[in-house]
Amino acid sequence: MNTAWFISKKIAFSRDKKFSAFIIKIAIASVALSLAVMIIATSMVRGFQNEISQKVFNYWGHIHITSLGFSSSYQESPISIDQGFYPNPSGFDEEISHIQIYANKAGLLKTDENLEGLVLKGVGADYRRSYVEDGIQSGIFPDFSTEELSSEILISEYTANRLQLEIGDDAIVYFIETPMRVRRFQVSGIYKSGIREFDQYYAFVDIRHIQRLNNWDADQIGGFEIFINDIRKLDEIEERIYYEWLTTDLNSYTIKQLYPNIFDWLSLQSTNEKVIIILMIIVALINMSTAILILVMERTNMVGLLKALGADNFKIQQIFLHFAAIILVIGLLIGNVLGISFTLLQSTFKFIRLPEEAYYLAYAPVDLHLPSILLLNVGTLVFCVILLLLPSLIIKTITPVKALRWK
Repeated sequence: MNTAWFISKKIAFSRDKKFSAFIIKIAIASVALSLAVMIIATSMVRGFQNEISQKVFNYWGHIHITSLGFSSSYQESPISIDQGFYPNPSGFDEEISHIQIYANKAGLLKTDENLEGLVLKGVGADYRRSYVEDGIQSGIFPDFSTEELSSEILISEYTANRLQLEIGDDAIVYFIETPMRVRRFQVSGIYKSGIREFDQYYAFVDIRHIQRLNNWDADQIGGFEIFINDIRKLDEIEERIYYEWLTTDLNSYTIKQLYPNIFDWLSLQSTNEKVIIILMIIVALINMSTAILILVMERTNMVGLLKALGADNFKIQQIFLHFAAIILVIGLLIGNVLGISFTLLQSTFKFIRLPEEAYYLAYAPVDLHLPSILLLNVGTLVFCVILLLLPSLIIKTITPVKALRWK
């Protein structure tokens, strides 16, 4: 029989009404709350990163191929649609899921009373509508696959509210150039992405309008949007595309390079997550150390008796470390129940609401990742047990003669 384990269980489940019992309960509660907070924080950070990243990718794609002279202005230089990689990407069968064409042009959307600047995003029949249709608040996504040029436009809820536009209304867009050009569209749908940078500026139209406005040929476009299967390989795939596909007049960019502010903000959430985890482990460790010190002081007579019977310091340390492990395991079990339950409730009922204009989402998203939860449990247990060796060293200072005189 493992003597240290036997004694530690007797201590842990003793019904003695000692002060240490209260401290032990606090230690268990602190471990439970610390783990619950870590699980919730990790789930929310992953939820934010996944949800917002996916929104950005849905509306902008993962990788763009444009003219070498591409700039942040919305006056694009045309490139030819006749490329070896379009519409069937060669050499990237497993990495790339879809390629679509687009072209942007800036204009002014005017009503009788208001004026709003926006960018017309011209898309064609190959546009992956399903990614945007989930965000449509009313109406439908225009059909740009017809032989005739479509005069329908999909505007954002932000633009619709600003200009008091509804489904079926005419939207007149002015293009500031010489001579000034005007196009009349009909609102077919209103979408909401929740991404301020997109909602404030973009509307969807038939790409053939952009081609005509820019005096381009039918085979000239603004660029290609590429969707990949594994976001972890984003930089690797973009680099391969650059060297394997592109001619000297083309360039490629990842969406992270085009909109770094969004992804820098998401990266900052990982830093916040690490800070929270470190703080919670420190809180659990302090409470656990306090509990072990008080327990050692209350069990001084027992320590002295064990030493008098021949037990060495390491064997007695094992008793208290096993006891600490029992406290940790109980706290971890409770913490898992609390953290996972809270996360599942938030995923179902979304009771934590957020200002969408600041966080891109109307609620706090969560993403339970079982490997991360397992790592938090194992890491907390191992880290705390190792560091609890320090307070248990006080056992070495206890001598049998003084301990047995302790009242």
